Amino acid sequence: MTNHDLLNIAKTYGDPVYVYDSEKIITQFNRLTNAFSGVKKLKLNYAAKALSNITILKLMNSLGSGLDTVSIQEVQLGLLAGFKPENIIFTPNGVSLEEIEEAAKLGVRINIDNLSILEQFGSKFPKVPVCIRINPHVMAGGNSNISVGHIDSKFGISIHQIPHLLRIVELTQMHINGIHMHTGSDILDIDVFLYASEILFETAKNFKELDFIDFGSGFKVPYKEGDIETNIEELGSKLTEKFNAFCKEYGKELTLAFEPGKFLVSEAGQFLAKVNVVKQTTSTVFASIDSGFNHLIRPMLYGSYHQIENISNPEGRERYYSVVGYICETDTFASNRRITEISEGDILTFKNAGAYCFTMASNYNSRFRPAEVLWHKGEAVLIRERETLDDIIKNQVDVKNLFSKKEKATVK
Repeated sequence: MTNHDLLNIAKTYGDPVYVYDSEKIITQFNRLTNAFSGVKKLKLNYAAKALSNITILKLMNSLGSGLDTVSIQEVQLGLLAGFKPENIIFTPNGVSLEEIEEAAKLGVRINIDNLSILEQFGSKFPKVPVCIRINPHVMAGGNSNISVGHIDSKFGISIHQIPHLLRIVELTQMHINGIHMHTGSDILDIDVFLYASEILFETAKNFKELDFIDFGSGFKVPYKEGDIETNIEELGSKLTEKFNAFCKEYGKELTLAFEPGKFLVSEAGQFLAKVNVVKQTTSTVFASIDSGFNHLIRPMLYGSYHQIENISNPEGRERYYSVVGYICETDTFASNRRITEISEGDILTFKNAGAYCFTMASNYNSRFRPAEVLWHKGEAVLIRERETLDDIIKNQVDVKNLFSKKEKATVK
């Protein structure tokens, strides 16, 4: 996908616009599969929260992926996209028993991460197989908001609560078919991941009827040229050896499962936006675009880095710009970033916009959410239309005659 292709997409579908390259998604899926080719049973469950457009879900299904979901709505989207219930795992956090019951009735696999719900669900549905999410108390991840396996995390059942967990399982006679962990996102140190896996293996020995062990995901992708990333091939080699040895000790060939999200779609996505204003102040040159953190919140929320390129002037002289949005509060994508010279009307592209960009977008400031386009086999395919004012107001209720006369302020 060339700059010319991207500019044509912006011209055809308007801007801002999200663009996803299907070939990159397929390449990442195959890369992860190949890294664990030494495992007899491997299951990749795409994490729908990263990018849940139904066309993307259908693409994942066509690759043979399962689906990792965190809400009943994602479960329903997965079923609409054609996933079989048994290929969907429901891994929520802090949801009601009713939501988990609803997922169970749809026939998807259930993953429970707290003792309270485990006991309630097991007492009510002892014959429904359940996976248990363990908190290994391992700190991993590139940001405190996305490090979820440490001791103070709200996620998972503490390894120190295993005796209590086993008592619940014994009393309810429930069937535990899987053990799961997820330590965090943007993992660089595979030794930390391997250390956490040893904790998971040790925990798994307490359960005699497992079908799978789920290691979550959180693999880091590069955000700029020369950036470091998780060495998937090295991790695949080392974890495969450990996993196969455990299966031999366990006496059964288990399925090794992962839940990649960002790893599969992040690099496949680009976000295109037009420059509205180039503004020189006493110390800074601002490039203000026709978007804001309502469309790309990660830099403001996580301090995430997105490489920015001026595809309208890719060979221009580099200058320093602070790229900002149109939201009426601090709304900064990049400060003093070297970008080829920008003029008003130029199109900028934000790299790594495939994961947690559209899915975290909002209508803040009553702005419309952009269109989504899939670049597939050399063609641009519209997979979500740009919102209109009708979308903003369609669920609002205009109560007639509620304010039938002029309201006057009362002074006390």
